[in-house]
Amino acid sequence: MADWSRLETLQPGATLIVGGDRAVAVPAEIISAFRAGDAILPIETTGEILHVPAAERRVAHEAVSRAASAFSRMGAISDEQISRFFECFAARLEDDEVWERVQKVNDRDVEDARARGRSTTRLVADETLRRGMIDGLRGWIDAPSRRGAVLETIEHEGWNIDLVGAELGIVAFVFEGRPNVLADATGVLRGGNTVVFRIGRDALATARALMEHALDPALIEAGLPKRAVCLIDSPAHAAGWALFSDRRVALAVARGSGPAVATLGGLAQQAGVPASLHGTGGAWIVASGRADAGAFAAAVYHSLDRKVCNTLNVCCIDRTRAADLVPVLLRELARAGERRGQAFKLHVTAGDESFVPADLFEARIDVRRAEGDVREPQAETLAEADLGVEWEWEETPEISLKIVDDVPHAVDLFNRHSPQFIASLLSDDAAEHRLFYGSVNAPFVCNGFTRWVDGQYALRRPELGLSNWQNGRLFGRGGVLSGDSVYTVRGRVTQSDPDVGR
Repeated sequence: MADWSRLETLQPGATLIVGGDRAVAVPAEIISAFRAGDAILPIETTGEILHVPAAERRVAHEAVSRAASAFSRMGAISDEQISRFFECFAARLEDDEVWERVQKVNDRDVEDARARGRSTTRLVADETLRRGMIDGLRGWIDAPSRRGAVLETIEHEGWNIDLVGAELGIVAFVFEGRPNVLADATGVLRGGNTVVFRIGRDALATARALMEHALDPALIEAGLPKRAVCLIDSPAHAAGWALFSDRRVALAVARGSGPAVATLGGLAQQAGVPASLHGTGGAWIVASGRADAGAFAAAVYHSLDRKVCNTLNVCCIDRTRAADLVPVLLRELARAGERRGQAFKLHVTAGDESFVPADLFEARIDVRRAEGDVREPQAETLAEADLGVEWEWEETPEISLKIVDDVPHAVDLFNRHSPQFIASLLSDDAAEHRLFYGSVNAPFVCNGFTRWVDGQYALRRPELGLSNWQNGRLFGRGGVLSGDSVYTVRGRVTQSDPDVGR
């Protein structure tokens, strides 16, 4: 048996073995920063080497320990108590005095984020966000739970076995500037699970305020363990890395930017922790040769009301319809910009420039970016290999355009270049829709606008996360992760004949 010893120091030129057959040099800045008790985490999938200071390891470990202790007590908590928690949490958010305290903190978070050139589209705790949180929480009050539910019974002579739904364990969340996800994450309590979450610097103070003034008091009032929901009170990314590397976690859920989610997912997978990941979004709309121009126009316009993961990002138009549908696309892009007091930005795939008016490539507009207004060309060319880029626009609608030969061509591009998330086909041909659905590798498929992809809006279930299929299809569930889909199954035998044997 190997004689393992704890790493106390790193020498200059130190290397790590990754994936069994690769030697990777540890960066000099990590070697100089490393101290006893720290951790070095190489990620096979991304090639990164991460440094996790001892303090961040400790804060994450302690949070998981508290959640584990709370989980051990959840079996004695009734469904009625859990319903009471959601009711109390929602009521506190409806209390104007409570919300005023949260908003004051959030205003400072937003101001600080803007000063650092950060996007604030998901950070602002406005009335819409407040109402969404409240509605989501109230949706869990009477929601059924699979905890204790008999899912199937198999009868045998002298005995039977019930397959019974059961709580899964500790669910870890890492998300960036999205304070509403804090309320969404508590949905896993419905099934008797507990929560640990780490939120980015942008929304950390807002999360603290929500915990102090609404969430923690609701847990206490309902009689749930106070640490059934734990906040890792650290803005450091390393705290999230440590959390997703903790093998006590039953499910790791990451929401944020593509690279950050890829890093977190790689850590969880290496630790053997199941992960629900959604980092790159952006929907594709395909207009076939049989598309109705009016339906296409409506789909484009209603898919661009704001920038979130299910916003239109790439539009493919059949070559035979480019002459009449490209002008429709440009008109609806302009309308989508006008309702926000903005122009629009278009990326045209190289080779398709002739289908777009030349003056768009010459025009320069103010594009609203996170850092402010930036003067840019209104249209630019884009390499086909970059069709998977998600445009994170603030106020100026921004999409990519690709002219395709037919629907199979569009499907091939989607399957090769997209994040494999949302695909919409505009066509009057039922056979084309069958072909499209059968061949496009997306968990969400539709024939109109794309913004319906939302657990609360579409399924009336508060959404904990959306998963694309970039890293493979999901086992046993769809792309929407909801509180009632976080469970496991236990077998319980009832023996009526004591002499049963094999």
